[in-house]
Amino acid sequence: MTVPFFDGRRSFTDEWPDIESHLVEMFEYGKFSHGRKTEQLERAVRLFTGARYAIGMNSGSDALLLLLRAAGIGPGDEVIVPCYTFFASASAICHAGATPVFVDIDPETYAVDPAAVAAAITERTKAVMPVHLFNRMADMSAVSAVAARHGLSVIEDSAEAIGMFYDGVHAGLCGAGGVLSFFPTKTLGALGDAGMVITDDPLIADRCAVLRHHGRMGQTIGRISGISNAASVSGTNSKMDEVQASVLLARIPRLDRAIARRALWARFYDRRLADLPGVRIPARHTQRQSNQVWYVYLIEAEDRDGLAEHLRRRGIDTEIYYPQPLHLQPCFADLGYREGDFPIAERAARRALALPLYPDLTEEAADWVCRAVAEFAWSVR
Repeated sequence: MTVPFFDGRRSFTDEWPDIESHLVEMFEYGKFSHGRKTEQLERAVRLFTGARYAIGMNSGSDALLLLLRAAGIGPGDEVIVPCYTFFASASAICHAGATPVFVDIDPETYAVDPAAVAAAITERTKAVMPVHLFNRMADMSAVSAVAARHGLSVIEDSAEAIGMFYDGVHAGLCGAGGVLSFFPTKTLGALGDAGMVITDDPLIADRCAVLRHHGRMGQTIGRISGISNAASVSGTNSKMDEVQASVLLARIPRLDRAIARRALWARFYDRRLADLPGVRIPARHTQRQSNQVWYVYLIEAEDRDGLAEHLRRRGIDTEIYYPQPLHLQPCFADLGYREGDFPIAERAARRALALPLYPDLTEEAADWVCRAVAEFAWSVR
């Protein structure tokens, strides 16, 4: 039996009539970038997340870069970021002209360790970037407390975290702002790249609107926020594609269902994999975060590479998150980090493996995955 890591064909078929309707409207008004569908999606995301402002962009990576710039991060600044995360978390800091300062992670959440953040602060530190990974948020109470004591901005890489809330506040809205990625495999996925900044800060919203459109004034947000004197700055072309906005508009009414389906399969995996030797399933949250949203189901295995190869031979696709922590990436060698600096992240990078998880997963496929994992676990005991 073949089980892809992600497959959204059945959902796409079900959603096609609504997608087609939005696309027809787009063709009728004849604007294919940064038009009515983008504005409608921004409103829908504001309603879903509770954000005051949502600024559509062409990718989550660009959204993170422009959010950093809008928050005043630039040359000479340091931004504290976990070393166990997707590459864009650190590359956005570099593209903004700042320096990433890596720290270790919490072993259960895989998010930044607040104590490590406090220990890494220097006179050049300007911001801290918690990253919400896989199925739950970082400990935002502790991270925000550290940032407040030292006068730091909190910039959330919440690219994976749509639908996640901490004490009733949606991911991305606990500090200066956050981002959403709509990459096709995400909990709310487009058919290509798309992203968004969400924030409650009108000045940051205006600046992001300026930066995404070659530095032109974000007139729509400017009128809403009452700000009309944003400085003219050099921006870039990071506008959202209307085709992707149309797809997302058709899918966002089904987002709660998609989240529930992912949770169903996460519970299925929990029941079947909990007692296997050499395998650790994801920890259930114990913080005040009000929910978990299962973007990725990540297990740890003593022989991760052996398990991945075993599953591949059984027709099951997996993904490694992340094979090399950022502080050991060659492009960051001049920052002076060495193997052993961040042992928790390095251990996760050796052991972590993501299993197929998506709304269209079937019980037959999930059962095949669990049987294959169990077969390997007991064979190497």
